[in-house]
Amino acid sequence: MHYLLIYHLKPDYLERRGQFRNEHLALAWKAHESSGLILGGALQEPADKAYLLFEGDTPEAAEMFAKTDPYVKNGLVKKWEVRPWMTVVGNTAVSPVKPDAFL
Repeated sequence: MHYLLIYHLKPDYLERRGQFRNEHLALAWKAHESSGLILGGALQEPADKAYLLFEGDTPEAAEMFAKTDPYVKNGLVKKWEVRPWMTVVGNTAVSPVKPDAFL
């Protein structure tokens, strides 16, 4: 199953992230190597949300990431949530569904 970790960022996120960015990115790359993090990054124009895509049997890795992330611990994220995402299109979709024309 895929899980989206969704960060709702505070308005001063861009101004404040510098002092925590290296630690945040180290945590993210470690999670990529060992905890099912596939992709992650912030939306642009405006940078008001960030999404991190995890793959696993449970949402635990995404939840643990948020709980230990310096962005969350230092108040750059006003709230976060983990949502299951039923992916159906693409080479890495967990539950691919193709119409008859593609079979």
